[in-house]
Amino acid sequence: MATLKELKIRIGSVASSEKITGAMKMISSAKVHKEEQSLRRLAPFKDQIKSIMGHILQTGENFNSPLIEGREVKRVGIVVYGSDDGLCGAYNMNIFKGLLIEIDRIFDTYGKEVEIVVYPVGKKMGKAVRNLSHSNVSSVVKDGINSKMQGETVTEFTKSLRDSFLKGELDLVETVFMSYRSMSKQSLAIEQLFPVTEKMLVNEAEGETDNQLYIFEPDANSIFNEVLPMFVMSTMQEITVENRASEQAARVMAMQSANDNAKKLFDELQLEYNKLRQQGITTELLDILGGQVER
Repeated sequence: MATLKELKIRIGSVASSEKITGAMKMISSAKVHKEEQSLRRLAPFKDQIKSIMGHILQTGENFNSPLIEGREVKRVGIVVYGSDDGLCGAYNMNIFKGLLIEIDRIFDTYGKEVEIVVYPVGKKMGKAVRNLSHSNVSSVVKDGINSKMQGETVTEFTKSLRDSFLKGELDLVETVFMSYRSMSKQSLAIEQLFPVTEKMLVNEAEGETDNQLYIFEPDANSIFNEVLPMFVMSTMQEITVENRASEQAARVMAMQSANDNAKKLFDELQLEYNKLRQQGITTELLDILGGQVER
């Protein structure tokens, strides 16, 4: 049985842990709100791209762009987002499990001979993908690419992926990330970047039905080829911010859980301390009474 001194030390340690987890929860909550603001700032640009894309698609023309041309899939690139820091619960593990499922799906769809190149974003995910043992799966860690990268870095990273697709180095490019819904809800998402599919474009065109007031100069196809890279860029920017918000939200929930456990342990230790202290007082009183009787 622990002594009063040992229990007092443990209670102090748990109390300190409770304060630390509470502070970390507050910091992560502030970071979530910051990323939510970033998503709101991205919205006008994304909405404008959607509007332009919708008007263009409603012309009914046949559009040509190397970014929408599909080809036989022999080499696939997967950008998988994770975190650079820990203490975010099962966040990275859930994304990694989603990556494994997607790799199996790609092999089932395109054959076991297809090559897969994984581009991890974040130190934690970089360590996780090193454990991939399949001979046709490799990983490439790009300098400066991490979960905290800002707009310019995301743009350059997206351009490098686009160039790899256009050069034929990659036939398909996908992203695996955690989509942000709210502080308490994030869901695993997989989106295809290249080639840009008709489904992606149709989704962007929903609600855009009236283009009769627009005159396209020089022509709709030329504008389409200018707007399409912007569409992909805005998608990648949104994915990066969503993933960052999801990471901080997961950290908030993890710190809340740790804080609750610390409170529970604190109460249990405090109760045990009080019982042991009361027992000690009772024993002392009995010793005093016993001494008086002997006299």
